[in-house]
Amino acid sequence: MNEDNSPIGELVHLYVDGAFGRRELIERVLKVTGNMAAAMVALSGYEEMNAQATPVPPGIRVAENDPDIEARDVTFAGEASSMFGYLAIPKRAKIEPQPGVLVIHENRGLVEHIRDVTRRVAKAGYVALGVDMLSRQGGTSQFTDPTQLAAAYNRTNAIDRRSDLISSLDYLKRQENYVIHDRIGVVGFCAGGGMIWDLIVNVSEIAAAVPFYGTPPLVAEDVAKIRTPVLGIYGETDRNFTRNMQISAGLLSAASKSYGLHIYEGVGHAFHNDTGANYNAPAAIDAWARTLAYFDKWLRRPR
Repeated sequence: MNEDNSPIGELVHLYVDGAFGRRELIERVLKVTGNMAAAMVALSGYEEMNAQATPVPPGIRVAENDPDIEARDVTFAGEASSMFGYLAIPKRAKIEPQPGVLVIHENRGLVEHIRDVTRRVAKAGYVALGVDMLSRQGGTSQFTDPTQLAAAYNRTNAIDRRSDLISSLDYLKRQENYVIHDRIGVVGFCAGGGMIWDLIVNVSEIAAAVPFYGTPPLVAEDVAKIRTPVLGIYGETDRNFTRNMQISAGLLSAASKSYGLHIYEGVGHAFHNDTGANYNAPAAIDAWARTLAYFDKWLRRPR
């Protein structure tokens, strides 16, 4: 997906991320253009409008009352404000501490889809913390419309986001009864994927990272700072992000960093988001299996 910050481009991005359906997208674009013909012409320039989401297979989503996990909203201290999150704990962690995983959302905050992904991580046996990166603005729950959520995210900045993720990492590490403090990974999507790259450039203690279609570092000096094994997950038709990732992969290779890259043929941006127009079940299922296998490799390796 192109990094299009125009009003219509932002609406299309929200549509792809599952904020609303096709009919509502057209209605919102109509308010921007003023007439239906202009709205349809404007939308015709976006290849995302040709996407057909595949059905969500049974067993992908994890219910709040799943017997294998316990999930709850949490509040903890951040640098500038209280931080909000969604903590999901596998039952096995109550018997023996398990590795942890931070889950970082797209540009709409800690919405139900990301809460579900957080539960999926816990279902796989990891103590998972979905982080609300809108905490400094009162949290995701304070905003009722997807465009408000996106606008709230756009008011954040990289320095504050990094600080809030470090606070979240510290909180997860302190869950000593449940978490192995030095075995914490991170997974994130779109904006969250970009936040992962920024985090591992600046913080060395992340044990494994899996960014889905996020903006990677393109400067050799930044890549040189990375100490975390990282697996990049990207879509072939997500042109800009994937092109940048291929450049970054060259830098990672040149610097002898531990990394993997998987580009899914024929799928686009947000293909893992099962609430959005670009959801591709075969690619999403395979990508999730690779994600968990990567965490198993690095977070459960012998001490």
